[in-house]
This record gives sequence, C-alpha cells and structure tokens, in this order.
Amino acid sequence: MAYDLWYWPGIQGRGEFVRLALEAAGVPYRDRARTDGVDALVDDLDARSGIRPYAPPYLVDGDMCIAQAAHILTWLADRHGFGADDERSNLQLIMLQLTVTDIVAEAHDTHHPIAGDLYFEDQKDAAVRAAENFREQRMPKYFRYFEDALSANDGPFALGERWSHVDTSFFQLVEGLRYAFPIRMTAIEGDYPRLIACRDAVAELKGIKSYLASERRIAFNEDGIFRHNPELDAA
Repeated sequence: MAYDLWYWPGIQGRGEFVRLALEAAGVPYRDRARTDGVDALVDDLDARSGIRPYAPPYLVDGDMCIAQAAHILTWLADRHGFGADDERSNLQLIMLQLTVTDIVAEAHDTHHPIAGDLYFEDQKDAAVRAAENFREQRMPKYFRYFEDALSANDGPFALGERWSHVDTSFFQLVEGLRYAFPIRMTAIEGDYPRLIACRDAVAELKGIKSYLASERRIAFNEDGIFRHNPELDAA
C-alpha cells in the first residue's frame, strides 16, 4: 500500500526532502495535493483531530499521521532500511538531519528575515543583510560540520558505502543552495569535496536518477524555500 504524502503542490519545499528518500528507496507514495489539489490538502488537515500536524509535509499510513520532515524521514528509515544498524549511528543520523533542518530554515530566512507574510520587496534591505551573513558566515560553518561528519566513514555517504536519509537531504541542500546562491556556491564548493561527492553519489542512485528525469520533480521556483534573488547572491 502506498503512503499518502501531503504537501503544497507547486513547490519542492520541505516535502522534497521526504520525496527524495522515498524515491531513492523505491517506496510507493501518492503526492496527494498534486493529484487532488490544494483544497484537498487544506480539507484533510482541517479534518484531523487530536494532536495533528501543524503544517505540511505530513505522511499518512492508514490511521497513522506523522509530520515534520526530519521526523518523517527517521520513521521511514527505520521501516524501510535506509537508516543505520545500531542505535548510536541512528542517533547521529538524526542529529545530522536536524542540523539540515536548521540550515534550511536559515536559508529561507534570507529572503524573509522579518516576517513570512511580508513580500520580499517589503523587507529587501533586511534580506540583503541577512543573506550576506548567511553566505559569509553560516554556510561555511554548516558546510565544515557536514564535511567533518562525512569524513567519519570511508565512502561517499554519512554511513560510508550505504546511503541514508541524511545523504538525500545533503543532495537537496546542495541543489537548493546552488539555485538560490549560484555565485556563492561556485566560489566555495571546492572547499567541501566530501559534501559535493555525497551529492554526486546520491544523484547516481537508480531511484534518484529516474526521479530527476521525471515530471515528478518540481522545478525550483520563487515560491519555495530556496529562492534566487540576485540581490542576495555574491561570492
């Protein structure tokens, strides 16, 4: 039986981190809002009771509903074998996944540093300052951390020769930042060969190659987390 993945239909967003892991593992899922529309997503979320998701993405399997991308990925990894084989390593993967969540949030805040419901033009000056700090200070700090983590085992992935949900998330992080900050990424990618090698290895996974070549992969656009505003990019 296929999972139901609920996320906004016109963007990659946080839902893409879940999609990539499902595609890499060959796990069936239905991207419900893309087939049924955004109104169906809103109706489904509103109809849920008890402790329900705050927002998409969320994954439904029968009566089970789980939200938050890092939480979903950890649960899927345990069920479908793309996590680690021991508790210590799994906790380390969770730690890395949550750190990816942190940098993704910071990337989003470069174009909406004051409020998410304000237009970019209404906070452009603050965005320019936020993006400068993100490019010059935060990106290298996060990348050094991920580079060190990838050096812990032999192989291109966080676990070594075997991919995990962290690796598909590294892939999406690199792709998203290449889209949002192409000048900056061109300038610094060479300093982080393990992170880029991990990205390249994920791109060669059979399920990912098929997904990237399909219409299921939504193109980056200016409504998602990673947005390209030329005013915010520099080497």
